[in-house]
Amino acid sequence: MSKVDLMSLTKEELIIFLEEIGEKKFRALQIFQWIHKGVKSFEEMSNLSKNLRQKLSEKAYINQVGIEGKFVSKIDGTTKYLFLLEDGHIIEGVVMSYKHGNTACISSQVGCAMGCSFCASSVKGLERNLKAGEMIAQIHTMEEDFGERISNIVIMGSGEPLHNYKEVINFLRIVNDEDGLNIGNRHITLSTCGLVPEIKDLADLRIPINLAISLHAPNDEIRRKMMPIANKYKIDELIQVCRYYLQQTNRRITFEYALIRDVNDGEDEAYQLSRLLKGLLCHVNLIPVNEVDERSFKKSQHNQIKIFEGILKKHGIEVTIRREMGADINAACGQLRNRHLQEKDRK
Repeated sequence: MSKVDLMSLTKEELIIFLEEIGEKKFRALQIFQWIHKGVKSFEEMSNLSKNLRQKLSEKAYINQVGIEGKFVSKIDGTTKYLFLLEDGHIIEGVVMSYKHGNTACISSQVGCAMGCSFCASSVKGLERNLKAGEMIAQIHTMEEDFGERISNIVIMGSGEPLHNYKEVINFLRIVNDEDGLNIGNRHITLSTCGLVPEIKDLADLRIPINLAISLHAPNDEIRRKMMPIANKYKIDELIQVCRYYLQQTNRRITFEYALIRDVNDGEDEAYQLSRLLKGLLCHVNLIPVNEVDERSFKKSQHNQIKIFEGILKKHGIEVTIRREMGADINAACGQLRNRHLQEKDRK
């Protein structure tokens, strides 16, 4: 029988586990609090009996991720991590410091299956899903190394969060728990390329997180060239489920739009996008695309970005241009991991 990853369990699941091994359920709170204080071994849980600590070490483990590499931007202090998982896989995480606190961008999968043509995360495809505990362990490791509390989370690193739906929902419940990391739902953003059924399921849960949709095109023709998921779900279906999400949660949706030169950054595309989003409680985040070695797309010119922004504003769409963070350390999703794996292959 394989050991149980306690960091991936909610308090309720931890109670069930303890009862299954013949222990009192009140111990669940003690263990849960210890785990989310960042302890690395059961021996550190000083208010548990020696027998219980021994039993836990035989039947369970506390998830940990190691730091394989760390890179700090000289431009803005953004810190990028390469994390080593217990099975040898590599994932990425980023800490960005703002006036309102530290934001951690975490991975939800090793690699990605979505195949978006402008993104480095999917270059090598999907290796596997992460457990909730492996997502939480990224935050613990960042906090310990960074020396400061993480107050905001963005699930926008490698992977498609809704493709790993069950573990991501468990992660949300665990990090929000007041006896855990106690990070408020409104301080958590989940980014998806648009898995329509899972967005509907998420809406039904009514968890008041921030939802970001990777849209990147105003019509199906352009979107299909950029994002394979567009072959499965049309833009009209995506917008329809976004309306349902707004109905269920009353939470504003962010639409991510990576501007790519001569692909989706023209005035026609800006007008189409304005019409598509008219009447929605939303915000558009324009992203000057990160130029990736393995991809051919080029960043839009600055004046074209400003024209695009102006057209959206003229039509009453809330819009901002994302500030680039950590440009000198390959801080975009997947870039650093790909380079690390390439160097490893050459050795």
